[in-house]
Amino acid sequence: MKFEKKILIATNNRGKYFEIKSLLKSINIESVPTFQFNLEEPEETGKTFAENSLIKAKFYAQKTGLVSLADDSGLCASAMNGAPGIHSARFALDEKGEKNFPAAFKKISEKISENPRAHFICNLAIFDPKTNFEIFFEGRVDGTLTFPARGNQGFGYDPIFIKNGMKKTFGEISAEEKDKISHRAEAFKKLKNWLVNQAQLPI
Repeated sequence: MKFEKKILIATNNRGKYFEIKSLLKSINIESVPTFQFNLEEPEETGKTFAENSLIKAKFYAQKTGLVSLADDSGLCASAMNGAPGIHSARFALDEKGEKNFPAAFKKISEKISENPRAHFICNLAIFDPKTNFEIFFEGRVDGTLTFPARGNQGFGYDPIFIKNGMKKTFGEISAEEKDKISHRAEAFKKLKNWLVNQAQLPI
């Protein structure tokens, strides 16, 4: 794939968009938001994080003609056999179809019993509509779940997740700190190395 200085971030989740935008900015790549195209997100029919991230990257790339970067990520609780996993966003929807994370936290707390172990997964997919080139980068961070939720930073399940070796939840740390240690940060390190190397740019 030809090195691009501008990449479409294939998500309507503003929390994800600004997190990825910040990460890409560190290697001087401009992030284009999907918001300006007014496109609905495609149905995520994949069975893995990689399959779903590619569905989103392809959809937006083909609609806009731009190289697209999509993220599919989720919380995997050991006591729930890896759920909510790829269904993390849908797990948080209420009867009205609106995201209600406090209710999702309550459902999880009732299911995990005495096993609080969990991990976050993030899969990043890049798709170039001009060449049909695709590539994936995946990151994982392990930790435990805590209740009640703590902190109002981050988004999604951040307020109930504590990374191994830490005392604060992802909801209690700054965006800058999270950008260094999260599952998305791990996936991005791999993406960054690939972009830098294939563009033959100095690190």
